[in-house]
Amino acid sequence: MLSTTLFAAVGATVGATVAATSHSLQDGGGAAAATSAAVPAPTFVRRDLVVDGQPVRTRCGSPLKNYILEVNGSGVVLGDFDGSGSVDLVVVSGSTIERAEAGEPGDAARLFLNDGAAHFGAAPEAFALTPGRWGMGGTAGDLDNDGHLDLVVTNWGADQVFLNAGGTGFRDATEGSGLNGKRWGTSAALLDHDLDGNLDLVVVNYLSFRRDEISSRESGECKWKGLPVMCGPEGLTAVHDQLYRGNGDGTFSDVTSEAGFRPENAGFGLGVTTLDYDGDGDTDVYVTNDSTPNFLWENQGDGTFLEVGFRRGVDLDSNGKEQAGMGIACGDVNEDGLPDLFVTNFSGENNALYQSRASKTGRAPRFSDRSHSAGVGGPSMQLLGWGTGMFDVELDGDLDLFVLNGHVYPQADSPGTDTTYAQPDQLFVNNGDGIFDERSLSSGPDLVSRGGAFADLDGDGDIDVVATQVEGAIQIHENTTANENRWIAFVLDVEGGNRDGLGARVEIAVGERRSAAEIRTSSGFQAAVPARAHFGLGRAERVDSVSVRLPDGRTRRFEGLAAGQVHRLVVPASAPDAANGATTGTEGGR
Repeated sequence: MLSTTLFAAVGATVGATVAATSHSLQDGGGAAAATSAAVPAPTFVRRDLVVDGQPVRTRCGSPLKNYILEVNGSGVVLGDFDGSGSVDLVVVSGSTIERAEAGEPGDAARLFLNDGAAHFGAAPEAFALTPGRWGMGGTAGDLDNDGHLDLVVTNWGADQVFLNAGGTGFRDATEGSGLNGKRWGTSAALLDHDLDGNLDLVVVNYLSFRRDEISSRESGECKWKGLPVMCGPEGLTAVHDQLYRGNGDGTFSDVTSEAGFRPENAGFGLGVTTLDYDGDGDTDVYVTNDSTPNFLWENQGDGTFLEVGFRRGVDLDSNGKEQAGMGIACGDVNEDGLPDLFVTNFSGENNALYQSRASKTGRAPRFSDRSHSAGVGGPSMQLLGWGTGMFDVELDGDLDLFVLNGHVYPQADSPGTDTTYAQPDQLFVNNGDGIFDERSLSSGPDLVSRGGAFADLDGDGDIDVVATQVEGAIQIHENTTANENRWIAFVLDVEGGNRDGLGARVEIAVGERRSAAEIRTSSGFQAAVPARAHFGLGRAERVDSVSVRLPDGRTRRFEGLAAGQVHRLVVPASAPDAANGATTGTEGGR
C-alpha cells in the first residue's frame, strides 16, 4: 500500500549525521517496538523471467568471447514506468560484432510491466524502444519534470534518451538530447549536482574499441594462466567519463570540462553511484574503474567537482594496489550514520568494503578497507563479482548485501585455473555489527551473472533481486525469508524539480535506534533501482519519527508513521510550517 503524506515541518531540523545506538529494532525502546523471535535463515527462490512462454534472454557477442566487447553483458533498470504502483523491468541487450560492423542495430532494450505480484508481461507497442548499436546499461528518472519516469540507455555507440508520454509509452528523444559522441558507455547515474531542480546525468565510459586495433583471442597474443584469452583492458585506451547538466526538458548540456569532471588520466569505468559522503548536503559521485584507480568526485557546491579518491582511501585496496572495480553497493553497514562503499572485483582480488570513519577534526570522512575483517574479502578471492547491492534481507534493521558472480573467460573451465566460468552468486548477512556471514543467494546451478538490481517486486514488503547473465535467461531471485518482521518505505514527490528527491537523506527513529538511507537510483553494475528508501523494522509497528533532508537544505520531520506501507511524502514548492501531515489515501507511484 502506498500512502500519501503532506511534507510539513514539525519541530527542529535534523543534522547531517546522527550517531547510532547499540539498541536493535527488535528490542528498542518506545511503544513502537516489540520483542521478536529468532529470524530463520534468509531464503531466495530463483526462477527464469518468462514472458509469453519464453525465457527472456540477452545477447553479448559470441560464446567464445574473442574480444573484450563481448564479455561485460548487459544490465537492468527497475522503476514504475506506467504509474501502476508496481516495479517494472527494463532489460538491456547487446549485439554481435558482425552485426555492429555491418551497420546493423543491436537488440532493443525491452520494458516488461509488473502485475504487482512479480509476474511480468511485454509492454504495449507504444513502449517499444529504438535499438542502439550495442546496449550496455541504463538509468531512469524524471528528466523533464512531468511526473513520469524517463529512461537513459548506455551503449557501445550513441547513448539514448526515451521520454515517457504520461505513462502510456516512450518517445525516442535521443536526437537533439545533447548526449554527444559514440563512446562505450557502461553505467549511468542521475543526480542534481548544481541544485537547479533538474536532473543531471553521469555516463561512465570504458575504453576505445575498434576490432582492427585489438588482437583477437584467436591470435594467442594475450594469455591468462597460460591460456589464450581476449585482450584488455590493459594495453588499451581508457575513455573519459561525461557529466551532462540537465536542462529540465529531457535535453542535456555537456559540462564535463567546466565542472572539472575530467581527471588527468581516464579510467576504465564500469560502475557508478551517488552519495553524500561528507554530509554537506550536496551529492558526490563514486566511480569504479577496471585495473585503474577508482574515482571519488567531491561536489564543491558551486557546480564543480574535485577528485579525492586517493586522499579519502577509496581508490586502491589495502595494499595500495589497483583492482578491477566492477559493481558498487552503498549504505551504512555498521550504523554509525556514515555511508560505506562495497566494490566487486576480479578473481584473485578480494571484493572491497570501504568503511567510512568520521574525522575528529571536523574534516571530511576517510574510508578504511575492512574487507577481510568484515568477512567479505576471503570468500570473494576465487570469484569474479559484478552486480551487487545493499538491502535488509530479513527486515531486522541492518543492511545485508548480495554479489552476482561469473568469469569473463570461458577458458576458466580449463584444468588448473582454480576457478570456473559459471560461479555461485553470494548473499552476505549482516550480524548487526557490520560483520557478515556468507550464504548462497539461491539454490540451483552456478551462473555466468552480470548486472543486477533489487526492489520489492511482488509487493510483500521484502526485497527481491533481478539478475542478468552474459548468456542465459534473466533471473528473478524472490525473497521468501519466513519471519514476522515489519518494514516501512518512503518515496518523495518534490514540487519544483528533482521530483523524486534524488540525493535526499531519509532517517527513521524507532526507540533509541536511528537508521538512514539516501534516495538514489544508481546501484550495482550497469543497473538502476527505484528511487525509494526502504527499512526493516523488526517487530516495530510504526516508526517514532522520520526526518528528511533535501539536497537544497530543507529539513522536515514526521511522527508516528505506520509500518507495512510505502509512504509518499509530497513536498510543496514552499513547505508550510504546520503540524505533521496526515495519511490521506493511496495512489500509484513512480
